[in-house]
Amino acid sequence: MAKQEDLFKNVISHAKEYGYIFASSEIYDGISAVYDYGQNGAELKNNIKEYWWRSMTQLHQNIVGIDAAILMHPTTWKASGHVDAFNDPLIDNKDSKKRYRADVLVEDHAEKLLQKAEKEIAKAKKRFGDDFDEEMYKETNPRVKRYLGERKEILERLAKSLTEENLADVKALIEELEIADPETGSKNWTEVRQFNLMFGTKLGASAESAQQLYLRPETAQGIFVNFLNVQKTGRMKIPFGIAQIGKAFRNEIVARQFIFRMREFEQMEMQFFVRPGQELEWYEKWKETRLNWHRSLGLGEENYRFHDHEKLAHYANAAADIEFDFPFGFKELEGIHSRTDFDLKAHEEHSGKKLRFYDPEMKENYVPYVIETSIGLDRMFLAVLSASLKDEQLEDGSSRIVLKLPAVLAPTKAAILPLVKKDGLPEMAQKIVDDLKWDFRVQYDEKDAIGRRYRRQDAAGTPLCITVDHDSLEDESVTVRFRDSMEQKRVHINELAGLIKKETDFRTWMEGYVD
Repeated sequence: MAKQEDLFKNVISHAKEYGYIFASSEIYDGISAVYDYGQNGAELKNNIKEYWWRSMTQLHQNIVGIDAAILMHPTTWKASGHVDAFNDPLIDNKDSKKRYRADVLVEDHAEKLLQKAEKEIAKAKKRFGDDFDEEMYKETNPRVKRYLGERKEILERLAKSLTEENLADVKALIEELEIADPETGSKNWTEVRQFNLMFGTKLGASAESAQQLYLRPETAQGIFVNFLNVQKTGRMKIPFGIAQIGKAFRNEIVARQFIFRMREFEQMEMQFFVRPGQELEWYEKWKETRLNWHRSLGLGEENYRFHDHEKLAHYANAAADIEFDFPFGFKELEGIHSRTDFDLKAHEEHSGKKLRFYDPEMKENYVPYVIETSIGLDRMFLAVLSASLKDEQLEDGSSRIVLKLPAVLAPTKAAILPLVKKDGLPEMAQKIVDDLKWDFRVQYDEKDAIGRRYRRQDAAGTPLCITVDHDSLEDESVTVRFRDSMEQKRVHINELAGLIKKETDFRTWMEGYVD
């Protein structure tokens, strides 16, 4: 646990030092759980967006994108259930005065039981080797069976209590499990109460006539209210999807863990409209498709797992999370939900407008069912950053800090480095920059010794370094150094654009992961 905490601290420190993330309004001591993206962070964030957007809208002929407004008619949030039901269970510790989400305290306790079971399984796997039957071991080993059984029982009880809004039982569960304040160890808890997460605002010239609005807590509703607009103007046929990237706002009870949980954040969502009765088939297909998208970035198969929801949202008949192994453990990265026809029917009821599709094959009108894929952009950013940061021990006994970002996402694709600041080398290097900058984000760097510049670019996440030396003036060749392997090879300057494209191109990374 201490090692994970140290890693997380290193990620946060590195993010600031190399221009990825700053505390918002830092000169005024900042604002809780709000962050600014620096010069490298903005580029990485935009590259993640583009990678997602192109994989959704460019690779699927039946998915289009929109950009809906943040401010929406307030009845939108009545219809969606957010006004009445967008709550988290809040609990305070009387001694530490710290505030927590009660469900997260219980889920973290359950996660520890799973980790204990997995530790036992890992030891047995090592002991028995190829003959090891993991499923049988789970069923027959008393300790593992007890850990997994307790975990299942706890999560099922939590889900039931939350569904029935039995907050007294949630507190009783916390007390029975002897869950303590993570920071102080105190078990002196208040009652559990509901807390609405929406930010309110006003629209109007005066306080008396102002209309109550909300900053949207999710981007999905902007898609649902535009369902007919997109379907008719795009002449879309079921099944089809609408994608969107945009800001959302939630007054989180506990906004901690850096950019993992913030009050202002960005979502990448796609709502896929299907025939009623076919939703669960499409739900399974989108689970596989979205996991493949994550795998394409090469962050490690072992860092992902599916978590099926015990407690379903009021609109869903199936739901799962793709969880990622962050420095603080496995947590939700992306949600895939079968939302049924709840949203469109609710907006029909509250608006009085029909939101239906005429299916020429079935010769009937119906309200489509919806499969949602929803990923937090900021969480994706943190997953990429934390999985990429490495402290490597090299063969010569030295070490280096390297940010092994997927090259397709890296803010700067290549750094152009003159070996020395004289003899015409800077001029040639600048000419290479001027040629490459039309197609790639490249950077010129002449300060310090070449080895130090390599290390600086490694830590910033730049995949390629291109060194111009005295031989370059004679043969127009340069040395290309690859960040991850530190391999170097000689390349003619006319081949540079093709080499960078091969290393960083969307198709190179995504092609093997498309259905």
